Amino acid sequence: MPTPRLDTATPDSRATDGAPRERLVVVGNGMASLRFLEHLTEGCPGRFDVTCIGAEPRAAYNRVLLSSLLGGEIDEGATAFRGLDWYEAHGIRLITGAPVTAIDRENGLAIVGETHILPFDRLVLAVGSLPIRLPKPGMDLPGVITFRDLADVAAIRKAAVQHARAIVIGGGLLGLEAAAGLSRLGIDTTLLHVMDRLMERQLDHPAAGLVRRAMEARGVKVILSADTAAVEGEGKVERLVLADGTVLPADLVVVSVGVRPSVALAQAAGLATNRGILVDDRMATSDPRIFALGECAEHRGLVYGLVEPAYEQADALARHLAGEGGEYRGTHLSTSLKISGLPVFSAGLVDTPADAEAVTLFDPGAGLYRKLLLREGRLVGAVFVGDIAEQAACKALIRSGDPVGDVDDLMFGRPAPQPLAA
Repeated sequence: MPTPRLDTATPDSRATDGAPRERLVVVGNGMASLRFLEHLTEGCPGRFDVTCIGAEPRAAYNRVLLSSLLGGEIDEGATAFRGLDWYEAHGIRLITGAPVTAIDRENGLAIVGETHILPFDRLVLAVGSLPIRLPKPGMDLPGVITFRDLADVAAIRKAAVQHARAIVIGGGLLGLEAAAGLSRLGIDTTLLHVMDRLMERQLDHPAAGLVRRAMEARGVKVILSADTAAVEGEGKVERLVLADGTVLPADLVVVSVGVRPSVALAQAAGLATNRGILVDDRMATSDPRIFALGECAEHRGLVYGLVEPAYEQADALARHLAGEGGEYRGTHLSTSLKISGLPVFSAGLVDTPADAEAVTLFDPGAGLYRKLLLREGRLVGAVFVGDIAEQAACKALIRSGDPVGDVDDLMFGRPAPQPLAA
C-alpha cells in the first residue's frame, strides 16, 4: 500500500494581515457545497485556507437538469455552475475524482484515497446521499441502473438503444423526470409506482391525476399500486415481475425509489448519527470542529432530500463561520417545477386534515387545479397544477402564519392595478 502523503502546501496559507489562516476542508462538491463556498467567500474572503474534495470527476453541476440532459434537451455543459477558474480566483483548491476515505479527528486529518492526507482546523461534510436499490431479486443484473448523477445518465443513455423497453420504478420527482427523459428519447417507457398516486408527498389525488395524464400524453405508461417482486433475465435484464404476477418485458430498469443519507464516513469517524449526521442549529456535528449540511445532515429529527433546505443550511453555515451568527431553524418545504411541461406547486399540508377547510378549483379539461387548506383563517397548505402564479404569496403566508384575508386573491389571482383617472 502506498505511504500516505501529508499535504502542507496551500495556495496562500496566510491571511492579508499575515496571521495563519484556518484550514477548512469541505468534503463533497455538490450543489450544497458550492452554495456554501459561494457565500463563505462573499462573507469572509481570505479568512480560510479552503480545500474542497469531490468524489465525482468534475466540479459541482446542476442535478436538477439531469432529466433534460437525459432527454437530449441540453448538453452536459449546460449543467455546469462554476468553471475551475472560479475556484482558483477565490483561492479554493478543488480536488475532483478523489473520495475522502477516512477522517482522523484526533489529529485533524482527512485521508483522501490511500495516498493523500489533508490537515484541517474545521471540516464540512457535504457528502449527500446514496440512491436506494430495492431489496428484490435481480437488482444486481446488468441493465438495472439508478438515476442520480452524470454517470447514471451516461449509463442509461448507453442502455437505451433503439427499440429498447424501459421500466422506471418510482413515481416521485426523480422517477417522473427519468421517465420523461427516456420518453423524449423515443424509448418505450413504463413508470411503476407502489402507491395509489404519483408524488404522494407533494400532491393530492386530483393533482396527481393531472400529472399522470400529462405523463401519459408524453407516451409514458403509468401503473400505480405496482409492487415490484423481482427483475429477471439471463445475464442481463429481460423482464420485471410484479407482486400480482404481472410480467413486463424490459431491456432497462431505472430505479428511483428514494435516497438515504451518506453517513458511513461520519460513523467511521465516531460522529453521532441517526438517519443522517446529527447537527445543531449551527450545522455543527457532535464534534464542534466538524459540520454537515445538505442531504447527509439530520436537523431536529428531519433529513431533507431537496435543494431548498440544503441551500438554506449552506447559507446559515457560511454566516456562522464568517462570524455573523448564522443559525438554521428548519425549512418550510415547498415544491415548484414543471412535469412534462405542466407547472406544479405544493407547500405545507397536502391532504385535508379534519380540522382544516379545503377551498378548491378543479377544471380537468383545462388541466387546472388549485387547492387551499385553511385552518382558522390561516393558510396551512396549497396545491396548484396548471397555473402556479400565486405560489410566492402562498409560501409567504404558510411561513408567516398571517391571516389570509381575501381567499379569492390566492385562488384566482390578485386583480391588476387600475390606472388612475385623468
